[in-house]
Amino acid sequence: MLKGKVHKYGANVDTDAIIPARYLNVSEAAELAKHCMEGIDPEFVKRVQPGDIIMATTNFGCGSSREHAPLAIKTSGVSCIIAKSFARIFFRNAINIGLPLLECDEAVDHTEAGDALEVDLSNGRIKNPTKGKTFTAKPYPDFMAEIISAGGLIEYTKKRLESRGAKSEV
Repeated sequence: MLKGKVHKYGANVDTDAIIPARYLNVSEAAELAKHCMEGIDPEFVKRVQPGDIIMATTNFGCGSSREHAPLAIKTSGVSCIIAKSFARIFFRNAINIGLPLLECDEAVDHTEAGDALEVDLSNGRIKNPTKGKTFTAKPYPDFMAEIISAGGLIEYTKKRLESRGAKSEV
């Protein structure tokens, strides 16, 4: 169960707003996290707490295909992102690093910044105790749930190789 406070944004939050291009030469996740959401919310890193949740309307993560964006978000302590829709490349990059994303119009429409949320990824249930409402997003297919649970595609692949008796060089 994921629990956190909501940081809410609008439509078309692009990867340059999430992590400005001037930081693309940075490869350390902790350094990227210090600049997370800087292009749209310069105070985000001062407010975010481990477990918090980003919420947005449509097309979250549009723009370039940089993997820096979901990595900065995850490393900043965000436990998941809920939106009406995501840019497809951002969605895939997030899953690949183990950052859960859920699409749920109703949750976005009935949740405000600062609300507390409880998210059960196994069944897609999103509970907003602040408003006394519960919403349901489509849960992940089993293989995607396993990637998220493993912490990302690399860890998932290592575990699969190890379970087959192979030594992982990944």
